[in-house]
Amino acid sequence: MVEHQLRRLSTPRAAALAGVLFALIFGAALILIRTALPTGGAPGSQWVDGSRQLRTAAVLMPFAGIAFLWFIGVVRDGFGRYEDRFFATVFFGSGLLFLGMMFVAAGVGAGLEAMTGHGAASEAVFFGQSVLLAISKTYALRMAAVFMVSLATIWLRTGLMPRPLVWGTYLVAVVLLVAAEISMWLTLAFPAWVLVVSALLLRRGLTLPPGAAPQPDTV
Repeated sequence: MVEHQLRRLSTPRAAALAGVLFALIFGAALILIRTALPTGGAPGSQWVDGSRQLRTAAVLMPFAGIAFLWFIGVVRDGFGRYEDRFFATVFFGSGLLFLGMMFVAAGVGAGLEAMTGHGAASEAVFFGQSVLLAISKTYALRMAAVFMVSLATIWLRTGLMPRPLVWGTYLVAVVLLVAAEISMWLTLAFPAWVLVVSALLLRRGLTLPPGAAPQPDTV
């Protein structure tokens, strides 16, 4: 019994620490990528000017992915018997898709950075840059929004997290879904949200308050 209580108490802290690590590392990688792609530059010039930043971002991305996987696993474990299989599947799947797409985007950036100084055709560089931006902004960011919506719905149905965080999560997710392609800086909204969730998890346990019970009919 004591061991079970210790495991439940350590779950939110582990999720929070993993979330903080992800938010900091992933946010730093995104800033490096964004600053390496100044607007208005000729196709291919960004990879020459920001090659060191792109190389650093490619190194950081796997560690951000490890922290994010840990965050997903521990948060899902915290659902316990209140887990909704449908929304948990969407939550898990969208999280993996987001992570996979960001890995692909980082890999494309690393490949283009490696082409610097090898006489790469500007058409190939422009194609790679377009692929990187499309994957990170159009697809990965919207998968992050789906991840947020599914998790917020689970929180709403179970009461595991406060309502202001739930409605705030819905609001940020809608903004990402609608305005994902306006600016690459919007990608930073996702690690910022993870950081807020992690900070809250550090202050409280990811368990239902005494006497509380999930209300599946409220959504």
